Amino acid sequence: RQALLELAVRRLADREARVLALHEMPDPRAGLDALVDALALATHRALTRNRALTLARYELALEATRRPELRAHFDAAGARFREQLGALVTAMGSADPARHVLTLVAWADGLMFSCVAGTFHAEVPGPEEVRSGLRELLAGMLGGMPDR
Repeated sequence: RQALLELAVRRLADREARVLALHEMPDPRAGLDALVDALALATHRALTRNRALTLARYELALEATRRPELRAHFDAAGARFREQLGALVTAMGSADPARHVLTLVAWADGLMFSCVAGTFHAEVPGPEEVRSGLRELLAGMLGGMPDR
């Protein structure tokens, strides 16, 4: 069972990597709006076309909470996403990349959970709403720069 769960975590991380496409994020020199557009698109895909995949991640997260032996595998799978986000916010001029990654992940996870399994499950925001929320969050974290 443990080996099967570990395989599920790895497979899920690979599938989510394709959906989120963090490796295709724009060069930070392209500015804040380019980054916001790319992150909003990735987030919206997770809320709509890949909703079942997002739900599977939450199921595995709960399983990892109940099974400490799975926790390390789940955390390692998520670390690559955090590292990529850390590189992005650092390149955008973040004064505190670790804290900003935590804030960004918490915002995205909260939105995705609410819209996939929570009280907003029937009211998924459109791409422009996701973009607006991300723009406000990132502009605040990066010093309110109009477009870097």
